[in-house]
Amino acid sequence: MAKVVLNNVSKSFGEKEILKDINLEIKDGEFCVLVGASGCGKSTLLRMIAGLEHQNSGDIFIGSDLVNNVEPKDRNIAMVFQSYALYPHLTVYENIALGLQVKKVAKCEIQRRVSRACEILQIEEYLNRKPKELSGGQRQRVALARAIVRQPRVFLMDEPLSNLDAKLRNQMRSEIKKLHKKLNTTFIYVTHDQTEALTMGDKIVVLNEGKIEQIDTPHNIYNHPQSVFVATFMGTNPMNIIEANVNNGFLTFANITVSLNSLPVLLQDKQKLYLGIRPEDIVCEANPSYHFNVIKFEAKINFEENLGSSKNLYFNLGETNLISSVSAQIPSSEKYNFSINPKDFHFFDYATKKPLKLKENYMF
Repeated sequence: MAKVVLNNVSKSFGEKEILKDINLEIKDGEFCVLVGASGCGKSTLLRMIAGLEHQNSGDIFIGSDLVNNVEPKDRNIAMVFQSYALYPHLTVYENIALGLQVKKVAKCEIQRRVSRACEILQIEEYLNRKPKELSGGQRQRVALARAIVRQPRVFLMDEPLSNLDAKLRNQMRSEIKKLHKKLNTTFIYVTHDQTEALTMGDKIVVLNEGKIEQIDTPHNIYNHPQSVFVATFMGTNPMNIIEANVNNGFLTFANITVSLNSLPVLLQDKQKLYLGIRPEDIVCEANPSYHFNVIKFEAKINFEENLGSSKNLYFNLGETNLISSVSAQIPSSEKYNFSINPKDFHFFDYATKKPLKLKENYMF
């Protein structure tokens, strides 16, 4: 086991800068998820930790070792790829054991490690099969077993579940979390899937255009986003973002006006800002719970998206397109009555797109 530290790490391909002054510490035994849109640099960052790419500047430490010039095979890490990377002509046993055989580990030790890894992942019955005889989930378990037998200090996983169907992805997410608890080893996991990030990570690192937007727990990433990007990127449904203006003691957004006294932030006259509101915080009820500051309005529905236990309602508030996430049990209608509690608003500076400071000791 080992912690991983990156100090001022940057990477360019030609004139294109992929990663810019990355500073990150992943604790020993932590499950850290790197998440972001395609092209943000998350896989490149993982490959630099593995030694498959070399940074242009900065230092990478694994444990107490500076590994800038250490070959991948000598970093004592194991990597699980999106494509499984299994040898088709070898059996499951041979695929798992190959790395140990190359290192000339004793045969009895190889058998012991392979047996333990297969027991953990429940793939003992597949040892004599070839990869083509396995399902996608079974192949991924073999790839994980191949990593486990190496007894690495750090596990690196590059979108390992992206080739699986939705049901199997859910199952494998749970299996990988169980595996992390059993091994108690440092895991660094790359994904573009926000649900994977929020459900799997102890720590989430949100990347955007080569920079770190936020490092935090899943709870804080979702409930206290530190930028408009994080707010709109993380979550099954993106946070609604609305432009707002302050004039003469009132905040105006879309076609709604609210007294500044009812808001938890200090705002200046003529100030422009962004309001954020999660879809689940736009309440659709016949009799919404009372709150003296509650904002109520009626809206015509443009589109209704049924998701089984819930549904998304798409509508306009003034010129702004919004989404409300509600129970699927609410009867369909052309118009709905909605309510928003100001305590559920997120406030972002218009220029920096960073959160505005809340009033001290504000009581909702």
